[in-house]
Amino acid sequence: MTSRSTLFHSLIIILAMTIAILPGASALAQDPVYRDQNKYPVLDEMVEARDAVKALRDSVRQEVDDRYEDKAEAKEDAAPDLRVDWSDIKSPSTPGEFDSLWHLPPTPQFYTGTCWAFCSTSFIESEAQRVGGVEVKLSEMWIVYWEYVEKSRSFLRSFGHTPVAQGGQDHGTLEIMRQYGAVTREAYPGVLAADGRYDHTPLVRELKGYLNWVLESGSWAEEQNLAYVRSILDKHMGTPPLDLQYDGKTYTPGDFVEKVLQLDMDDYVACVSRMNEPFHTRVLLDVEDNWRRKEDYLNLPLDEFYQVIKESVQAGYTLSIGGDNSEAGMDGKFDTAIIPEWDIPLKYINQGSREFRIANRTTGDDHGVHIVAFKPLGDRDWFLIKDSNRSSRLGEHKGYYFWSGDYIQLKMLSFTVHKDRLKGLLD
Repeated sequence: MTSRSTLFHSLIIILAMTIAILPGASALAQDPVYRDQNKYPVLDEMVEARDAVKALRDSVRQEVDDRYEDKAEAKEDAAPDLRVDWSDIKSPSTPGEFDSLWHLPPTPQFYTGTCWAFCSTSFIESEAQRVGGVEVKLSEMWIVYWEYVEKSRSFLRSFGHTPVAQGGQDHGTLEIMRQYGAVTREAYPGVLAADGRYDHTPLVRELKGYLNWVLESGSWAEEQNLAYVRSILDKHMGTPPLDLQYDGKTYTPGDFVEKVLQLDMDDYVACVSRMNEPFHTRVLLDVEDNWRRKEDYLNLPLDEFYQVIKESVQAGYTLSIGGDNSEAGMDGKFDTAIIPEWDIPLKYINQGSREFRIANRTTGDDHGVHIVAFKPLGDRDWFLIKDSNRSSRLGEHKGYYFWSGDYIQLKMLSFTVHKDRLKGLLD
């Protein structure tokens, strides 16, 4: 019994000692402490060495990339263009050879893709003079400003499925004048640069950036977003006026169209010549710049299409016209555009050859101009073209081109004219 008692006593002592070292009772159960992280100098050295190798490689690669880019640019700059030998072409020499219809002097569009606004606004100016004797310089940028607003509205409503770009169609000017009216260029120059030159590259970059953010963020409050769109436009173009002064009177932009210009936007018709739809019907011009997807273009056979253009100018009506200007036969240094025989002989320019180029996309929707005169010379018809594009300032006659009739027949997609010139052709 004594040994058992001794053993039991020993167990009691051990138990007491165990209890004594519970938390708070012994250094064996101290609270944790914060200390600096462990360092691994060798691994850090390896990372630095790796980064140094990558930096060297990237530096060498950038030098190589720059060298190849410079060579490619130098090669492109040195490459000669395939052009017409103008020495054998009998073409007009000066705009003064034409009996020009009334129009204001050409205005450059500078670094913008808004040729459609320049040519159609010029057309409307000529129509205001023809219809009511009003001679006034209108603001192209007023049209462009509100067109950007409407493009942005369409982008928001379509969840990004319609483009917000600089290009457009003649009907854009008609729609904006119908909805927002018009103002003089004096009332709204639409440019804030000290040199007065338009450059919409930063504007469109910021505008697209904002709208894409809206698309991604889901912030789809239309009026709120359009208000911010307008703040972007105001920053780059200036805030458009609520009214304008003209001839000693104050007008709203809408009243200015009705009472001063005296024009009805419904009096103007756009025409095309396509084989993919029945002739003498209203059709869609299926190009990106027709972002409204207007389906009211009158489709005419090529002979009627060209006859309307030619006879309209002969009868005293100008036209706004658009199509392809990326051709070897268009040469700004000589102020002239033709279809050279080595492209296609003139006798083969017809509905089929025209359609073939539209279908295979060698005829595109590049540019819009204003036709202001016509005359025959040699074996060709010639048209005097008022142009806002940079190429029209390479030659002697700044802002003017001489276009041959064959160029129009083969390469122009559409034109806009007063409906009076389409009697018997409208449905």
